[in-house]
This record gives sequence, C-alpha cells and structure tokens, in this order.
Amino acid sequence: MSDKLIIEGRSKLKGTIDVRGSKNATTPIIAATLLTSETCVLDNIPLVDDVKTMLEIIEGMGGEVNFVNKRRVEITAKDIDPGKIDFSLINKMRSAILLVGPLLARFGSARIPHPGGCIIGSRPIDAHLNGFAEMGVKTEEFGLKKNGSKTSNVYHFKGNGRLEGGEVVIDWFSVTATENILMAACLAKGKTVIKVAATEPHVQDLACFLKKMGADIKGEGTSTIVVKGKEKLGGAEHAVCYDYIEAGTFILLALAGRGDVCVENVPVENLKLLLNKLHRCGGKIKIKGDKVFISPWKSLRIDRLRTMPYPGIPTDLQAPIGVLSTQAEGLTLIHDTIYEGRLKYLEELNKMGAEIVVCDPHRAIINGPTLLHGTKLDPLDLRAGAALIIAGLIAEGTTVIKDISQADRGYEEIDKRLCSIGARIKRIKSGK
Repeated sequence: MSDKLIIEGRSKLKGTIDVRGSKNATTPIIAATLLTSETCVLDNIPLVDDVKTMLEIIEGMGGEVNFVNKRRVEITAKDIDPGKIDFSLINKMRSAILLVGPLLARFGSARIPHPGGCIIGSRPIDAHLNGFAEMGVKTEEFGLKKNGSKTSNVYHFKGNGRLEGGEVVIDWFSVTATENILMAACLAKGKTVIKVAATEPHVQDLACFLKKMGADIKGEGTSTIVVKGKEKLGGAEHAVCYDYIEAGTFILLALAGRGDVCVENVPVENLKLLLNKLHRCGGKIKIKGDKVFISPWKSLRIDRLRTMPYPGIPTDLQAPIGVLSTQAEGLTLIHDTIYEGRLKYLEELNKMGAEIVVCDPHRAIINGPTLLHGTKLDPLDLRAGAALIIAGLIAEGTTVIKDISQADRGYEEIDKRLCSIGARIKRIKSGK
C-alpha cells in the first residue's frame, strides 16, 4: 500500500517555493563514494526516496552513513562487501545500475538484478554492458527464480583484475551509462576516452565530485570525456547542485495554475532554452539571479515541443509541459524523442476532460484550452506523478492521486511545499 493525495483544485497559487538538491546528481555521487575507503561528505542532498534507498544499499554492504544534519551526510565505504548487496532495494530504482561502475573499479566484480524504477517503456542496459566490455569486463546474465518462476534477470559483471582504459563509444547519449563508465575509468589502467558522452548538469556535477576525490578528468560537459586512471582516490566534501528538473517543474506548475509565484535556487543557465521558449509562447516570466518570478498570463500558445538530450528541453519536463498545453490556445504537438512510454500519462489527462490524441509512442497532439475535472488518477512514473499533481491543482473539483510513491522518489515533501504557496493537498497515509 502507498500513500495517496487528495487535491482540491482551482486554488490561487501565490508565494515562494525553493528548489532542493538534485536527485539525479545525488544518486551517482553516493555511488561514487564506493571508489574510496576514506570518508566523503555530501551537502545539499534532497531527502527523497531514491536517495534514501541508495544510502540504504551502501549501509547494507557495510558502509557507514551518518547524517550531520538534515541535508549533510558522511559516508565511509571502508569495509564494503559487494556480496551483501540487497537485490530487493535494487529493484526499487533505475539509478541502482550506477553501483556497477564503482564496484567493478574497486573490487573487480559486481552482481545486481535488472534495476527497477519508472515504467516508461523499454530501458535496456545495453549501453552499460557494451561500455564495460570495452574496458575488459565480461557479463553473464541469468534468471533469478522464486517459487519455481523466473522473476528477473541478474547480471554478473567480472573484470580481469584492474579495468583497462581505452576508447569507449557509448551507444546513445545515455546519462547513466556515461556516469557508470566515468566512475569506472577513474581507477582503470591508463587513459579512457568516453565518446558520445551525455552532457547533463548532473553528469558535470559527478565529475566535479570525482575531481575533488583526486580523479583526472577533462571534457565533462562535452560529448568527449578523457579520464586518466589513478591507483586510488581519496575522500572529498561536495555540495550537490540544485535540481534544474524540479525548478522547471515548479515553474511549469505556476504557469499552468496562472499563479503569482517566485521559484528560488533555480539553476537558470541549465534551463535557458525552456525559459526562453515559455517566454516566447506568452508566459509571464522574469529572472533575477537565481530567482524566477511567474505571473498570470493572458494568452499562451505553445504550438510544438520536442525533447532532446541536454542542452535541449529535458524529457523529464515533458509531462508537466503536456499539462500546461491543455491550458494553452490551439494545438500543441508534443514529441518525446527519448522514451516511448513517456506519454502514458496523457490517458489520465483525457480522463479529466483533456482533448488529446496520441499519434504514436513518441508523439501526441493536445487541443486547448480545456477545463479539467477532478477524478482518480494513477501515475506510472516519477515525472508523470508530478504532472498529475499539477493537473489536479488546475482541475475543477477533487482529484485523487492513488499512488504517490513515484513522485516521492524524486520530489521532497511535494505536498507540504505546494501547500505553502496555496495548494490544497491532503496526504492519506497507506493503510488508512
């Protein structure tokens, strides 16, 4: 059983909401602490379920995790036993795959089941497998059985001693594959050149942390990263970057609700394309330093939107943009080039009265503006969970989000924080 949210729509949104540390930066950085036996200190971490799960996995393998305060944690991965990795926790989150690179680099092997997480279509780990193979790693795949039935695939990664540097060409601009290979390369022999590397801000933040540990990295933020392997890395202290995806979500929420809202701690440089597009479409947006002010707009027309790898508009913001499009004038073509399952939330919006035609797994046409009506909704993934909360806030009547666990994976205390700017949301704890 999971918590659910009861949302009363059409509230006036007004006030200030702050952005927290990046979940997508924190999980790989936690994994990177496995590269050293020395203590690492992480600051500005978000208290979301994926981060808590990653810390629990580290503890389960023998690591020491101590919170100095709410957002500052000390991690010491001195006495790690990779054989004690908890498969049930790996099944909860996609980013658990990031443990493989550090474990291979330090211990020469890793064994994990196929990671869980969001249901947004096919998400194979081929880019990871192929990248590790180019570093001399062999991977065996076998089925894990329970009560006589196969439940999941398990991967056993085995290196031949210390990993080998070389040229690694990633199949696609995969963020997690880039991060995994980057971490593995830090302790590999010789020089590793990673091509077709992802350039997202959280990849750059991971590289920043690894450099503080003593890694020799050049080219982060470009499609070619060069790493010179070291014999060992040391402890480091690092403040995680602010979450540009959460910032974009709050900005889109304020626009959809025609609110008068200030979003603080916004990494504006990471959202330039989105902010410029929203402004050109008619959104009332003002930027002052790391604050973004949103005011009620009179006319909004989006026409078309296509997600792309960074610095393009992120796929993680496609669903909130889809909700905003239901309030815009005319037709909006949404084209998500990344995941074929990211449009499933649109079926939930149609239940609320939206006029949406899903053309194929990657494209949909939204006709607006339409008045949404509250109903019971079922989010399938983390970002859809946030989008459906936005839909509930702008809808007429009561909306019930039946399972909020997906949104809890990536947004800290989302209900309490939105209530602080005028939202009317009540969380019903599981079992009640």
